[in-house]
Amino acid sequence: MLKVAIAGFGKMGRIRARELLKRSDVEIIGVFEQSVLEADAELDETLIVESFDDLVRLQPDAMFICAFNNVACEYTCKAITSGIHVFCEKPPAMTCDEMERVREALDVSPVTLKYGFNHRYHYSVLQAKKLIQEGQLGDLLWIRGVYGKAGSIDYDQNWRNFKKYSGGGILMDQGIHMLDLFHHLSGKHFDVESALLTNAFWDVEVEDNAIVSLKSDNVIATMHSSATQWRHKFLLEMCFSNGYLNLDGILSESRSYTPETLTWGLREFEDITFAMGKPTEHCVWFENDDSWKLEIDEFINAILSKKDIKNGTFTDAYKVLSLIEDIYKTSEFYS
Repeated sequence: MLKVAIAGFGKMGRIRARELLKRSDVEIIGVFEQSVLEADAELDETLIVESFDDLVRLQPDAMFICAFNNVACEYTCKAITSGIHVFCEKPPAMTCDEMERVREALDVSPVTLKYGFNHRYHYSVLQAKKLIQEGQLGDLLWIRGVYGKAGSIDYDQNWRNFKKYSGGGILMDQGIHMLDLFHHLSGKHFDVESALLTNAFWDVEVEDNAIVSLKSDNVIATMHSSATQWRHKFLLEMCFSNGYLNLDGILSESRSYTPETLTWGLREFEDITFAMGKPTEHCVWFENDDSWKLEIDEFINAILSKKDIKNGTFTDAYKVLSLIEDIYKTSEFYS
């Protein structure tokens, strides 16, 4: 039986707890939340402790870190140096300098470390990755991504919009997922060509829109991450030398980004027939989201079988955080 503790019991902590409680090989032995905690009905209130250090003293085998971004590095390092396996939500830290502290901790105590890049486990993304690896689509030419949220009446009060807690705005919140998918699906490392960050509507100290242009060799990529979309939207388009694929929509807890579909087609040389610009397309609709389960499965199985993490590795996390740092440096928003 694997003993598990959870640091941070907001939205993500509760999602993780629900999945962990479904497993017969895991026992939750402690939960810490800085704000007033109303435990879920399934969760024994005696598990609640008063500090992160109290969680560490319980000597869990694994720690789920679902707290504010500004303590992600501190909590991760404390757990690692105590010999505790760590699952940490994204973003992995506030800065790459903090990530270097994590690297140093891993050098001393090489435990299993995984970061929560959940979108990699959606069935549409898994199928897209398979299509790309099969090679029929050819060489990648460009990527275009849009990730937008509607906001809410209290959006400006959310902790993610206070830079001391989050480290950044919508780019750190949602944009990081899209950028990680750029890396994951393309297998490339991107450099920043240009970055425009604005505060278009919300009275907050961080960006509510980020438009970036990236390049890797001859491959170009653009992304718009927005908190002023007024309608939840997820769209990732990839064009190859022999065809294209589109990921449109993604299943979520709220299901407000649905439907989740994957459409792909092969390039057909155009002639003067009636079908110009309308190649044969294949479209799959996805109705189930097992991403939370699949993500935890990989983490737990890696611990129990002593295998390497394949998704959400330290390298994955460092690469995307480094790209975000470069975007912030390129933009004049925080200068």
